[in-house]
Amino acid sequence: MNLGRSTLDVWVGIFVAIGIGAILFLALKVGNLVSFGSGDGYRLEARFDNIGGLKVRAPAKAAGVVVGRVESIRLDPATYQAVVTIRIDNGYEFTTDTIASILTSGLLGEVYIGLDAGGDSKMLADGGKLAKTQSAVILEKLIGQFLFDKAATGSGK
Repeated sequence: MNLGRSTLDVWVGIFVAIGIGAILFLALKVGNLVSFGSGDGYRLEARFDNIGGLKVRAPAKAAGVVVGRVESIRLDPATYQAVVTIRIDNGYEFTTDTIASILTSGLLGEVYIGLDAGGDSKMLADGGKLAKTQSAVILEKLIGQFLFDKAATGSGK
């Protein structure tokens, strides 16, 4: 009878360990801390006036498909622009006139980079620079501009 109890304890321990492992895996996956990609790819650089809430490891998407991830973000001290380095997976190529935009999924969802390919025949290579960018839309700035415009038109009566 004691042998049956210890066997049951071993099985319970195994299932508890599997459950903890599954929860840990999901937590890391949701936080973009793990990826099963090979890490191969090429880097592109884009400059933005404002990146909003963009973070390292945020996805880069083209037509809704994840084609890469943000590798690093830094501030250029000469231009005071954010320089974002994106690692694009090897299976995808983008033209030199590709537009990079900082977008948000939903109203308060994740912030990501949207890539819209242009019509040029020349492709970007490793270390290429995305010349056309669109910065993040900051809700507070829009509300502030709206209020200042209303105040300016209201006081001019």
